[in-house]
Amino acid sequence: MDSFAENSKKSFHIRSNSLPSKPHPVVDEVDEHLCRLKAFEATSSSSSLCQKLDGLQDLHDCIDKLLLLPLTHQALVDNKSVDDLLEGSLKILDVCAMAKDVLSQMKESAHELESALRRRRGDDILVDVQKYMNSRKMMKKAIHKALKGMERTSSQNGDENSEMASLLKEAEMVTCSTIESLLSFIAGPKLPSKMSRWSLVSKFIQPKKVASKDEDTNGNEVEMVDAALYSITSHKSDCIVQVEDVQILLRKLESSIQDLEEDLESLYRRLIKNRVAFLNILNH
Repeated sequence: MDSFAENSKKSFHIRSNSLPSKPHPVVDEVDEHLCRLKAFEATSSSSSLCQKLDGLQDLHDCIDKLLLLPLTHQALVDNKSVDDLLEGSLKILDVCAMAKDVLSQMKESAHELESALRRRRGDDILVDVQKYMNSRKMMKKAIHKALKGMERTSSQNGDENSEMASLLKEAEMVTCSTIESLLSFIAGPKLPSKMSRWSLVSKFIQPKKVASKDEDTNGNEVEMVDAALYSITSHKSDCIVQVEDVQILLRKLESSIQDLEEDLESLYRRLIKNRVAFLNILNH
């Protein structure tokens, strides 16, 4: 009995240095948001990415409240986790800033090509298509290089962290993973064979019918535009028909990128706010 009491006291002492025995409601709220985000299926369209970015905004709103609590200050300072979390927050801000730049470039390129296709016909458009494709190649290369260079946040030292720090590191990992998914979405997958390229596009294009703006095809808009443009260069006899369809795809891509930009900008502001809170804890 005495041994049980001694172990219980020891267990309580360890617990009291991290999270309280009964977690604060905000801690539960953060945990719930994390569970929902991790339950998301793989992102294959801009709409699913927007949903996840919205979820991240809610998560970081809760983290902002969590970082104002005295129990959070004590847990992080006692375990010397603030420096590590500060470094992680800077990493996420850098990745987020890169994603914002990539989206801006992508939207500008799509708009320029859509405008050019509206003005021109025939062989003249091939120059503009090739210009867009060259820009895409450079963008893909830069994104893949950045993704390769990103070191995912490691949780190997979890035993040395408080439960509060581990919770915040988990939020950092989920955030970084989502932004990486966004970059991968913009980079697009490797293009399939010529035959399947046009098959991919034709699945989403119905002759004599323009898809409504709210109609969700559950497809990767970037991949569809890439495949359609490659088909233009290899199906010159059908060029006029394809150009009209590509204009539809480009307008949809522009709209999708606009939505992603707005969500990413909102997330970026929250990440900055969180970083300021970490700095305040460090300087307290």
